[in-house]
Amino acid sequence: MSISTESHRNTRAVVLLSGGLDSCVAAALAVQSHELFCLHAGYGQRTAAREACAAIEVAAALKADLRCIDLAHIAAFGGSNLTAAASPREPGDLEWREVPATYVPFRNANLLAAGVSYAEAIGAAQVFIGIVEEDSSGYPDCRETFLDAFQQAVIVGTAAADAITLSAPLLHMNKGEIVKLGFEIGAPLHATWSCYYDDELACGECDSCLLRLRGFAAAGKKDPLPYR
Repeated sequence: MSISTESHRNTRAVVLLSGGLDSCVAAALAVQSHELFCLHAGYGQRTAAREACAAIEVAAALKADLRCIDLAHIAAFGGSNLTAAASPREPGDLEWREVPATYVPFRNANLLAAGVSYAEAIGAAQVFIGIVEEDSSGYPDCRETFLDAFQQAVIVGTAAADAITLSAPLLHMNKGEIVKLGFEIGAPLHATWSCYYDDELACGECDSCLLRLRGFAAAGKKDPLPYR
């Protein structure tokens, strides 16, 4: 089936939907003003199946289209505890200021590239990503400087008459603010999954779990995730 692009360009948006807390809130924001086309990517992460289920639930709750793709080459390159199931778990440390072992080399560049390709193909004007600079665990591809640089690449590397805009609406928020916003706009936070290591009961010990728990506590809300 062919997709008409020009007539929808100002209303369509691609949202990179991991199934986690931040991308869920970003998608719930985007759906207020755009027709959403969610894109979920598996890249060999330990909880890939659980994250895919979460993305499916979030997209369904937002009544948004969802496409799932495989970026297995990211895991094939190695270099991350998050994609090496046999490696020891990395305990969370929210005071750690170096790049942690869970960093996946240039992951967000790969995700944004896929999102921009999809956006250009369907005539979407924006690509939303739920990166957060303050709570990024030291990941270099969660910084505003990275996003700005990638935006320039999109401008010079796409054929659309009007440049596709990269949007990171949560970039300068912290987890407490994100959780509060999620409740205010009715984001389906109950459907999200954040744990790096487990897919039935969240471990409560990895950076992602610790950040999430801190966010719900700061917001004064109960986290719907089950923890062991």
